[in-house]
Amino acid sequence: MDQRETERLLEAIRETRAAGEPAALAMIVRVKGSAYRHEGTRMFVRRDGTYECALSGGCLEPTVAEAAARVIATGEPVIVTYDLADDSIWGLGIGCSGVVDIRIERLEDDVITNEWSRILEQGEAAVFVTPLAGVSGRMIVRRTGDIVGGLTDPGLEREVAAAALARLGGPHPRSGPAQVRSAEVFYELALTPPELVIFGAGDDAVPVAQLGWALGFAVTVVDVREALLTADRFHGATLVCAHFSRFAGAVKLPADSSALIMNHHVERDRESLRFSLDSEASYIGVLGPRSRYQQLLAGLAAQGYVPESAGLARVRSPVGLALGAETPQEIAVAIFGEILAIRRGFDARFLTGSLRSIHGPGDKEDSRLKARS
Repeated sequence: MDQRETERLLEAIRETRAAGEPAALAMIVRVKGSAYRHEGTRMFVRRDGTYECALSGGCLEPTVAEAAARVIATGEPVIVTYDLADDSIWGLGIGCSGVVDIRIERLEDDVITNEWSRILEQGEAAVFVTPLAGVSGRMIVRRTGDIVGGLTDPGLEREVAAAALARLGGPHPRSGPAQVRSAEVFYELALTPPELVIFGAGDDAVPVAQLGWALGFAVTVVDVREALLTADRFHGATLVCAHFSRFAGAVKLPADSSALIMNHHVERDRESLRFSLDSEASYIGVLGPRSRYQQLLAGLAAQGYVPESAGLARVRSPVGLALGAETPQEIAVAIFGEILAIRRGFDARFLTGSLRSIHGPGDKEDSRLKARS
C-alpha cells in the first residue's frame, strides 16, 4: 500500500473508533498466479459492509465484506481463499488466473494494533509479523531490532525477527509470507515514504510534484524564486527557498532518495547536480537532452570537480522512459515510470507477450526471448 492508501486506512480507523463502531481489517497474505493487488494490501471493512481501500479491481470486495461481518461478530480471525479463475463461484467471467488468500481479523484496541497504527502514522520503518500456521502470537520488529509483542516459541521468535530485519533491509523490500522451520508467518512491511527532491519550481515541475504526491512520495521543491514556491502550486510538498550556496544546510538528500534537476538555468542546474552527486541519493534525474548534461559536467570539470564513476552511475540523462512525452504531464509520467521501475528492480519493458510475473522483478528469462533463440 502506498502512503495515500495508508492515510485513508488510518483515517477510517480513527473515525470508526471515535464512533464506537466495530470493524475488521482484511489483508492479502498469499497470491498464486495473477491477481490485481499484491501481498500486504489491506482493506478496512465497517460493520455495515462499507469499506475503504481495495484488494482487487472491484470483484472481491463485496464478498470479503460479507466474510468480515462474520469475523466482526465472532472475533475469530480467518483466512479465506478466493480462486478468481473459478467462474462457477463468481459467475462474472473475471478472467484472472490467480488464487488469493485473504486474512480477515476484527479491529481490536490492543497494544500491538495501536503501536502499528502509530508506526504507520509516523512513517517509520518496521515489520508486523503475523503467524499464519505453526505458531501463535504477534509482534512488531523495528528497524533498530526492538520488538513489541512476541511469539509463543522464543527460539522461533529470534529467527523470525532476524528474517524480518533482513527483509526490511533488502534492495527491494516487499511484504509477503515465509516459512520459518515448521511455522508460516506473514511479514507486513511499513516503509518510510520515498523522498523526491525537485530542483526547480517552474511550471513543468508542478505536475511532477502532483504525481509524486499521488504516488506516496514525500516531495520537496527547491528554488531560489520564492514567488513560485506556493502551496497552491505544490500541494502537499515541502517548499525550500534557497540559493545553491545554502543547499548544504537547507536541503536533505538521504540514502534511497531521488533527485530531479529541472531548473532550466545552467548555473543552478550545475550546482544542483554537484550537490546531488555529493549526496546519498540513489536516483539523480537531469531534465533535457544528453548534450545539456554533458555541458553541466564540463562546467563542473572547469571548476575542478570531477565526479567518481559510482556517482555518475546514479544519473539518468535524459531522464524518464521513452514514451514520446511532450506535455509537462506526459513528461511527469515518463519520469515516474523510470523512478518506480528502478526502485522496484524492474526493467520497464513492454509487458505484451510476457508470461513472467508482472508483480515481482526476478531474473527469469522471458519466455518470448527463449522462443526467439
